[in-house]
Amino acid sequence: MQEQIKNSLETLKKGGIILYPTDTVWGIGCDATNEKAVEKIYNLKRRKESQSMLILLDNENKLSRYVDVVPDIAYQLIECSEEPITIIYPDARNMAKNLINEDGSIGIRIVKNDFCKKLIGLLNKPIVSTSANISGEKTPKRLNEISEMIISGVDYIVDLPGFEEGTGKPSSIIKLEVNGEFKIIRK
Repeated sequence: MQEQIKNSLETLKKGGIILYPTDTVWGIGCDATNEKAVEKIYNLKRRKESQSMLILLDNENKLSRYVDVVPDIAYQLIECSEEPITIIYPDARNMAKNLINEDGSIGIRIVKNDFCKKLIGLLNKPIVSTSANISGEKTPKRLNEISEMIISGVDYIVDLPGFEEGTGKPSSIIKLEVNGEFKIIRK
């Protein structure tokens, strides 16, 4: 795993994009603070920039770096959730502007798998996570289901023998407001 983390880290620091396993599905990622790298992902996925992507963090203590206010309920939701959960927070900051939704929000998931936690910790920045497919197409659950267009369009493919998939389904999504009110977007 160390070699894969080292190679992924080098790719991300150079503004490249990676294909990597997450705690949900295979993802395409980059340094979430690098606008040009984020643009590469939008182009590869043929996705409109108005369809924002989420970011991954290695622990909830870093949330306040990337959103103005973290409602207390966010920590409770993260702690109590047994399945991966993405929370959409208002007032995003300190990341690529083309990642932030038109309303100023951003989706953030705290990862649980070792590879992602270590990679994000060493990069010391969030990474983008979006499913490894062309926008609108079926989300692949396994590496061998990812289209050749995606595979040939990334700068590095993480190869972790024995690690084929996360849960195989996208995370739940909850949209939080500063006052703690929330709305379930996807179960």
